[in-house]
Amino acid sequence: SARPGARVIATQALCWKTSLLRGHVMSHKHESLLRSIFDGPVSGNVHWREVESMLTHLGAKVEPHHGASFRVVLNGVEGFLHRPHNSNTCTKQELRHVRDYLASAGVTLSQLEAGEP
Repeated sequence: SARPGARVIATQALCWKTSLLRGHVMSHKHESLLRSIFDGPVSGNVHWREVESMLTHLGAKVEPHHGASFRVVLNGVEGFLHRPHNSNTCTKQELRHVRDYLASAGVTLSQLEAGEP
């Protein structure tokens, strides 16, 4: 028997893929942020709430974990990201972690450009 959360995670991934297949496009703001995270140079002026909004738009489940840590599940891949401690603005290192997590969850710019899930 699968873990209880596995079905929810699979359903979220399917919903994300289905929404892209139905022609729903990413907002310009989210697309620009995703491009800047992947293409670099990484901006030093990105707010955590923008990152969290983009992750949610991609279909991720984002929930507080412990302290400044957030548990993120996207496409069935679990990761832990840290929001900024003394500022609302993400450091370049935090944005590199977001990029690495997105890559591990199968999110690529080539998919975005091709309109693929």
